[in-house]
Amino acid sequence: MLVDSHCHLDFPELAENLPQILSLMQENGVAYALCVGVNLENLPRILALAEAHAQLFASVGVHPDNETAAEPDVDSLLQLAAHPKVVAIGETGLDYYWHKDQPEWQRQRFRQHIAAARSCGKPLIVHTRNSAADTLRLLREEGADRVGGVMHCFTEDWEIASAALDLGFYISLSGIVTFKNALVLKDVARRVPLDRLLVETDSPYLAPVPYRGKINQPGYVRHVAEEIARLRDVSLDELATATTDNFFRLFKAAKRV
Repeated sequence: MLVDSHCHLDFPELAENLPQILSLMQENGVAYALCVGVNLENLPRILALAEAHAQLFASVGVHPDNETAAEPDVDSLLQLAAHPKVVAIGETGLDYYWHKDQPEWQRQRFRQHIAAARSCGKPLIVHTRNSAADTLRLLREEGADRVGGVMHCFTEDWEIASAALDLGFYISLSGIVTFKNALVLKDVARRVPLDRLLVETDSPYLAPVPYRGKINQPGYVRHVAEEIARLRDVSLDELATATTDNFFRLFKAAKRV
């Protein structure tokens, strides 16, 4: 049994084919998926999916590079996070790839999410791109180690992974780890303690080999898990059991069915 710890089933590319997507999940042994929020406006769609399907969970947050989204405050995040199917705060974090001026509004938004996570006790889903040093700094400054979370779609080196692990965070690997040139990430996949590892698709993006370049979906997380199992020289069953147990240990509000 596998869990896709990060996907966007409310995005049009996936929402219009939901029955087929859920069927492929079942065929590939993917028992659960976490539908991650990127803005507050679309959260009702995510909650509707989670309410309608026992195997789906939700998170609430505003993506760091979404400059025009309604700005969250701690109270609004807490109110939305009280929903029983919301298991995390995020995704949140910093993204300097598109915002090379490294704007202060991103850092303030990130701080709001961390404060909300600390208040409600639900873990953080953290996005970082071209911003690892600042991301780690803010996590430390705001006491994120008190609540923990996951560095989602991790693409950094072992030094950054180790620093995140020291803060009590998990490392989640996506289809990028299946790419031939992802040598630094393959090294991370070998070294992360098995009890701190998650797998994800970030679908509809970043489809793993052999679907690279196509629309991704949660059922494809099996290929991510297979590659990590190969890199670590363990069975797929061992990797699946560990990452599934890790998911439910981290996201305590998520209930197995």
